[in-house]
Amino acid sequence: MKNFYIILPDIRSCHNVGAMFRTADAFNITKIFLCGYTATPPKIQIDKVSLGAEKWVPWEKVEDIDQLVSQLISEGVTIIGLEKTDKSIDIDTLDLDGPIALVVGNEVDGISEEILEKCNKIVHIPMQGKKESLNVSIAAGIAMYSINKQLTN
Repeated sequence: MKNFYIILPDIRSCHNVGAMFRTADAFNITKIFLCGYTATPPKIQIDKVSLGAEKWVPWEKVEDIDQLVSQLISEGVTIIGLEKTDKSIDIDTLDLDGPIALVVGNEVDGISEEILEKCNKIVHIPMQGKKESLNVSIAAGIAMYSINKQLTN
């Protein structure tokens, strides 16, 4: 499988971080980048929800997401933003090639405009109900599943 990274900028909830560690383990994510004020393990709320995944899923604390994204781009990594915008496409229509980094937005503000502009692709999960969004860890899980399925086929 190709490298598949997750970038978590300014995630407020430790429970969401823990859930994403657990899901990252399920889909063999190469590494999680915890950016800005996103909490890092060990932390009781992360550890409880991740059920130990924080101990074996590789992760790195990175303060400057802009610098990280620029570095990954220079290494040939395709940056995919998970955000509903007027430019976003259905996640299931992605055409993937090479290493991938999925940027998951903050629970309230989403992904910053500066980072969205650097994304090679912006994807959304089609919604059928009245709400236009999902909890960030649920959305990240769906995206990890969808992208992993495409990368392994």
